Amino acid sequence: MIEPSTRERFRGLLWLVAAAFFMQALDSTVVNTAVPAMAVALNVTPLGMRTALTSYVLTLAILIPASPWLCDRLGTRRVFGAAIVVFGLGSLLCGLAQTLPQLVAARVLQGIGGASLMPVGRYVLVRSIDKREFVRAMSTVATFGLLGSVLGPLLGGALVQFTSWRLIFLINVPVAIAGIWMNRRDMPEYRLARANRFDLSGFLLFAAASALLLTASELAGDSPVPWLRIGQCSAIALVLGVIYVWHSRRTEFPVADLGLLKVRSVWVALVGGLSTRLGISGMFLLLVLFLQVGCGWSPLMAGLMMVPQALGSISAKWVINRVLVHFGYRRLLLGNTVIVALLLAAFALLGPTTPVWAIATLTFCYGCFAGLQYTAMNTLIYHDLDIRHASMASSMASTVQYLAMSFGIALATLLMQALLQGHASADYVMAFRWTVLLLALVTGAASRVFGRLPHDRPA
Repeated sequence: MIEPSTRERFRGLLWLVAAAFFMQALDSTVVNTAVPAMAVALNVTPLGMRTALTSYVLTLAILIPASPWLCDRLGTRRVFGAAIVVFGLGSLLCGLAQTLPQLVAARVLQGIGGASLMPVGRYVLVRSIDKREFVRAMSTVATFGLLGSVLGPLLGGALVQFTSWRLIFLINVPVAIAGIWMNRRDMPEYRLARANRFDLSGFLLFAAASALLLTASELAGDSPVPWLRIGQCSAIALVLGVIYVWHSRRTEFPVADLGLLKVRSVWVALVGGLSTRLGISGMFLLLVLFLQVGCGWSPLMAGLMMVPQALGSISAKWVINRVLVHFGYRRLLLGNTVIVALLLAAFALLGPTTPVWAIATLTFCYGCFAGLQYTAMNTLIYHDLDIRHASMASSMASTVQYLAMSFGIALATLLMQALLQGHASADYVMAFRWTVLLLALVTGAASRVFGRLPHDRPA
C-alpha cells in the first residue's frame, strides 16, 4: 500500500507518465488522417508523404535501445524532461514546416524525444510503485494510451476538416509545457553510480544499417527506379549487419544481445512479429487514403472509420488471457495470422458504394484480431526468459516492432504507387484492392514462422 505522505507524489507521477503515453499514442494515429491535406499543402502526392511517417518510426526504432543506458548515466528526471522538451520542439517545428524535407527533419526530432518517453516512464513506475499497485498503475497508463489511439483519427479528421492540419502537431506543445512542469515536480531521480559502458560501436552499426535499408526502400519509389543506388545501399547495410553480428559476440554489453535468438520463443516472436508487421503496419494509412482519395470521403468521416479498428484492438485485450489459456501460443498465432490475412484480403471487396456499416464492421473485426496478434506476439518473447534477460528482450522487441512498422508503411505505399503508375484517382480503388491482397499474402506467410513453436506450448 502506498503511504499517505507519498500518495500525492505517486498520483502526480502517474498522471505525468499517462500524459506522455497519451501524447505519443495520439501522435502515432492522428497524422494518418491528415496525410492527403498535408500532401496538398506541401505539394507532394499522398503516397509521397510516407517519408514523414517512416522517418519518425525509424528514429524510435534506432534510439529506443539507448534509453536504459541514458537513464542509468544521466538520471530519469533529466532524460524524461529532455525527451518532453525535444518531442514538444519537434511538434512545434512540424506545425511550422513549409516543405516535406522540413517536415521529415522535424519528425526525426520528434522521434528523438519520443524514443525515451515510454521506456523511461515504464521504468520509473517499476522502480517507484509497490508490486501490488503496479498492475493498476500500468492499467491506468495503458488506458490513456488506448484513449489516444481512439481519439487520434477522429481528432485528426476534425482538425483537418474544420481548421488546419498544422494543429495536429501544435496541440502537443501545451501538453509538453505542462509535462515539463510536472516532470520537475513529480519525477523521481534514479541513476546508477556507475553505468555499464554503452555499446556505441554496435549502436552506430545498427543505426546506419537500418537507415540505409529504409533509404533503399524510399529510392524504390523514384521514377525511374535507381537500381544501382538501391543495390549499393542494400549491400552496405548487409555488410554493416554482418559486422554487427561479429561485434556483438565480442562485446560484454551489446546494444542488442543476439544470443537471445537461441531461445526459440524469442526467435519466433521477433521474426514472426517482423513478418506480420510488414504486412499489416501500412493498412491504417492505406485505408485513410482509399477513403479520402479513392472514395472522396471527408477527413472527419475517414477518421471516424478508424475508430472501430481502435475499439476492436481494445476489446481484444479483454479476452487475450482466456484465449491464450485455451489455445496456447502456437495454435493461437497459427490460426489468428491466417484470420488477419483473410480480413486484410476482405478489404479488397470495398468500393465507393460500400455501406458505411459494412466498412465499420470490417475495420472492427480487423482491429479485434490484429489486437490479439500484437498482444500474443508481444508477450511470447518473455515466455521462456528469466528476469535477467527481460529488459534486453523488451528493448529488442520494441526495436523490431518499430523497424517493422517503418518498413511495413514503406512496403504498402510502394506497392500502391507501383500499381497506380501515375494513373488518375479513378484507379485508386483498384490499386488499393491489389495492394491489400499482396499484403495479405505477406501476412499469411508469417504463419510458417509461428509453426516453429512446439505443439505443447501452453500460455
